[in-house]
Amino acid sequence: MASPMENESKTRITARSSLIDSIKGCGIQGVVIDKDELKQRILIPKYLRVAMCEAIQSKNSNVGAQKYDPDDEDGENNKVPEAPMVVFVNSKSGGRKGSALKQRLQELISQEQVFDLSIVKPPDFVHYGLACLESLASHGDHCAKETRDKLRIIVAGGDGTVGWILGSLAELFRQKREPVPPTGIIPLGTGNDLSRSYNWGGSFPFAWKSAVKRTLNEAITAPISRLDSWNVVVTMPAGDTVDLPHCMRYTEDYIHDQDMEGLPEKTCCFEGVFYNYFSVGMDAQVAYGFHHLRNEKPYLAQGPIANKLIYSSYSCTQGWFCTPCVSTPSLRGLKNILRLYIKKVNCSEWEVVQIPSSVRSIVCLNLHNYGSGRNPWGKLKPKYLEKRGFVEAHADDGLLEIFGLKEGWHASFVMVELISAKHIAQAAAIRMEVRGGDWKKGFMQMDGEPWKQPMHEEYSTFVDIVRAPYQSRMLTRE
Repeated sequence: MASPMENESKTRITARSSLIDSIKGCGIQGVVIDKDELKQRILIPKYLRVAMCEAIQSKNSNVGAQKYDPDDEDGENNKVPEAPMVVFVNSKSGGRKGSALKQRLQELISQEQVFDLSIVKPPDFVHYGLACLESLASHGDHCAKETRDKLRIIVAGGDGTVGWILGSLAELFRQKREPVPPTGIIPLGTGNDLSRSYNWGGSFPFAWKSAVKRTLNEAITAPISRLDSWNVVVTMPAGDTVDLPHCMRYTEDYIHDQDMEGLPEKTCCFEGVFYNYFSVGMDAQVAYGFHHLRNEKPYLAQGPIANKLIYSSYSCTQGWFCTPCVSTPSLRGLKNILRLYIKKVNCSEWEVVQIPSSVRSIVCLNLHNYGSGRNPWGKLKPKYLEKRGFVEAHADDGLLEIFGLKEGWHASFVMVELISAKHIAQAAAIRMEVRGGDWKKGFMQMDGEPWKQPMHEEYSTFVDIVRAPYQSRMLTRE
């Protein structure tokens, strides 16, 4: 496991109330920050930000680098700020606040440093925008090099949007184009668990105009923490099709272990990366139904509060609270159709883990902010940790916490933190083998993006989860 840099703090998991975070965002601190002074500390020199934009627009990193000469600019404008900053905004998030937030950010920084994700995709920023700075730096432009080295990124959006940015930035690790810019968050989503984990808040603040100014100001000096990311590969019998969420893509590069019995000769694979959680079972089924309802009737979901109300009511219609009254296969426990294998730290052998018969949803959790700031794993006492062979959970410890949720009543008590979830294991790698039998379909989700998974009566479907070799760099609000 990579050791944290000297200026990078150990990530501790926190869960905060959305209401409290919103009230804190109304504080006077955001008002007293001088706008001109803030801009001076984060504004990228004009020739550089224009060059980046033209490189992205033309999808050619050399266009901007060749067109602009720093010697043609006023020397005063070429001064590198304390923390050059780029902001990505999901203008469709935040219950109609995204578009207004974009305008506010452009006022506080500049139009060229605020990217609307509906127009500029994160991979294009990495492949062309950052590459433009690197090209200028390679030709002796010290201003471009210092800007690239000191760059910080802010993401205004929900967990899915933040994960999209982090996944794109991970390409820099693989291409050895370091340093990778650290990322801060302005929460615009429904759950905002990534934002909560790094103290950026659980909801979009009431007094958002001053709060945004405060966020930018705090991001200038915010310390850097590490965040594990986890690669997921789903291997299934060929022939069935899956309507994949944005977080997954089909792949042909995955090499199967020889001990993966139960697969036919022809298989199909898709993969993705998650930062918070992966789950299979009833919670994913509820999420799948909610997402489809929201897509079909978007007028029902006009903000985080409306989303949560719809989500809660929808879970009551999916049978999670009515187990004794029904006997359909999709509502039974997972024990009879799912086998769970884990690898512990520094262990190469798979270990079979027993699944309690009452469990109807299994969650593999990284952050311990789940379902809008809940902590289903719980704050476990040292004696219990020692007894179970567990360690205290962190977002950068190379471990996933695996827990189960029973019927809806159990899940409800877990969500209000009256009890903990059913602790199953801690693992450095996970394999799930699912065989349908009577089940024709199952449901899975990853960081809130669910999908319907076909089940085969004769052959198995495998889910492999391993830690990615690179940790994301996150800005932590103090």
